[in-house]
Amino acid sequence: MWFKRKPKNRRFDRPQLLNVKLRSSQTRAARFRLAGLGLSISFSLVLVLFVLWRGGEWVLDRLVYENDAFAILKIEVLTDGVIAPEHLRRWASVKVGQNLLALDLARVKRDLELVPLIQTAAIERVLPRTLRLRITEREPVAQVLAMQAAGAGGYEQVIYHLDETGFVMLPLDPRFRAAPAVVQIDTLPTISGVGTRDLRPGRRVDSLQVRAALELISKFDYSPMAGLAEVQRINVTTPEILEVFTSHGAEIVFSLNPFEQQLRRWHLVYDLYQKQGKAIAMLDLSIANNVPLRLVEPGAASLPAKIIKPTRNRKKNV
Repeated sequence: MWFKRKPKNRRFDRPQLLNVKLRSSQTRAARFRLAGLGLSISFSLVLVLFVLWRGGEWVLDRLVYENDAFAILKIEVLTDGVIAPEHLRRWASVKVGQNLLALDLARVKRDLELVPLIQTAAIERVLPRTLRLRITEREPVAQVLAMQAAGAGGYEQVIYHLDETGFVMLPLDPRFRAAPAVVQIDTLPTISGVGTRDLRPGRRVDSLQVRAALELISKFDYSPMAGLAEVQRINVTTPEILEVFTSHGAEIVFSLNPFEQQLRRWHLVYDLYQKQGKAIAMLDLSIANNVPLRLVEPGAASLPAKIIKPTRNRKKNV
């Protein structure tokens, strides 16, 4: 019939199917060969890099890090304070004979700066066999007397030192000194009224009153009153003011405003009444107008003589 489909001869389709299967097998085999070649190259590359790495380490160890030519022969210490160099060397935990190039300079710097008495430390290799330590020590500018519990159940007095930034530290052990202190401990101004919770060695004080007192001490050394009076004690108990007591018994009250102007006013009042043979007993500089003033009458007390105060110029030990 017209619409009857003719049967196809399937013999003509078989070679085409075989060719397709053959091409697929060849493609898979080629892919496996490429993958194996890639893995072989990658493994060889990793092996070469590992050998180079281990070989480089061995060469560095033999020629550099274990080379006696770089063994430390001298530890040079430069300090701007009074700590003995041998103690600084011990705190650095470095010994003669260690390899200079293998030494961890960051570790040495960290160990030194963990000592509260040291402000900064710079470590330098000086090839071939010298290690140089440059030390900046903390300089106390004030002291605080506090009571703490003793082992026997009572209390004992403890002295803390403060540098100009408010960093708290214990006094330097006299055995650690290479030279006498430039400023004697008994001449340091005392700050009273400080809470014991603010006195944590190795930390800075949080009290704004205490920090203001330290700023006043620093500004006083460069004011017109330097050499004419000596700050003996600063009371920080009363908020917003500082009560300063001098070595001649005068009481000077400061506000927490900029101290330069108040110190100039103190000098003007001091100079005015000094010419009249009178001395200041009490002066309140915290009040801008009508400054409260109490004088010592002639003959009631001796007039303060000019004070020669030791400077804080640092010394260098090599």
